[in-house]
Amino acid sequence: EEEDEIDLFGSEEEEENQESAKIREERLREYAAKKAQKPGIVAKSSILLDVKPWDDETDMAKLEECVRSIHMEGLVFGASKLVPVGYGIQKLQIQCVVEDEKVGTDILEEEITKFQDYVSPGAAKKEGI
Repeated sequence: EEEDEIDLFGSEEEEENQESAKIREERLREYAAKKAQKPGIVAKSSILLDVKPWDDETDMAKLEECVRSIHMEGLVFGASKLVPVGYGIQKLQIQCVVEDEKVGTDILEEEITKFQDYVSPGAAKKEGI
């Protein structure tokens, strides 16, 4: 009968389980707090824009200057070059990287077409890279 009353291993296991549960909960809280401080992944897209001028007399240097004057958070312009289209007309091809949540391609196209003296309507075409 005395053997039935004395639980040599049960009470220690319960204490260890409670302690290990407390330690595990504390570590989980620390991990969650640490993870909350890290910034999330930022989705970015690389875009190649083709900007067509009105005609062959358009100042392409000024056109590029106008396009590069567009400043938005999450927009970075890269390399550019002039590509012949035909009949002496060249288009501006310019690379940019955008943060998807901050800059949409439609907004970027609207901003470029605002330069009506240099850019023909609907002239900003985009290709995702």
